[in-house]
Amino acid sequence: MTEAPPDADARRSITPVICYPNETLPKPDLALYRDARVGAEKVSEVLVPPREGRCFEVQAGRFFRISSVEGPQVGDLNLHNLHDLSERFFSGKTRALHGTHVTTGERLWSNLPYLRPMATIIEDTLGWYGIDQYGGSVHDVIGTRCDPYTGNLLAGGHYHHCCHSNLTRALSDHTGLPLHEAETMVHDVLNVFMCTGFTRDTGQYFMKASPVRPGDYLEFFAEIDLLGNLSACPGGDCSSEHSSDTAACHPLLVEIFAPVESALDGWSSPTLNGYDRSHGR
Repeated sequence: MTEAPPDADARRSITPVICYPNETLPKPDLALYRDARVGAEKVSEVLVPPREGRCFEVQAGRFFRISSVEGPQVGDLNLHNLHDLSERFFSGKTRALHGTHVTTGERLWSNLPYLRPMATIIEDTLGWYGIDQYGGSVHDVIGTRCDPYTGNLLAGGHYHHCCHSNLTRALSDHTGLPLHEAETMVHDVLNVFMCTGFTRDTGQYFMKASPVRPGDYLEFFAEIDLLGNLSACPGGDCSSEHSSDTAACHPLLVEIFAPVESALDGWSSPTLNGYDRSHGR
């Protein structure tokens, strides 16, 4: 261990600077979206079984809702551009722009070089939770997804119903891609309903029992045509185990709603990022 310098306390007390001030981000028109949602009709639904994944499609200008329907359950969400799977949700940039956890009025952004809003959160029934005494909150973009490789590394064995594998199977089934190709498209997730944070002493990622109960939901407006992929995590409410066949697990419901034709007059799907991609040459 190196010794602390004489001015260690002064260095620690320096005021932090926000890396990405987001005041100039394009603002979603929540009033327009919510007005359009009032008259929207349900057009389809997908029930995601416990310890499994399922894909769903949402046209731009429609809404999708993820609900807890039987018991406390968290889910791992991937999003792709329906017409170009290489454009997908970028959890790292979403985290940098909005914070470690997301809620109403915040957006899920796509990866480089696209970097545009894919979906906007319009309702969050767990918005009341805030940040608890441990630094925990819900709907995180800091975790990756439970996966069989880390499980093998830490404990050995081959567990196939972790979220990474669930998402891989679901994407392969929906698109017809071979399993090994679909796996390369699976990406870091929005942990829907999951309550997480970092310990203050060691900086380790932690989870705790999700506050979600049947009837709670997270609802989105689709900014572009989307292929969603959702896994009902094998940890259930993640109160004790991360990936297991013994945790109490429940299904998650995805519902798609279409607004009436004139409800979004004046709205258009966001264009690709405006950077010219010259990279200085």
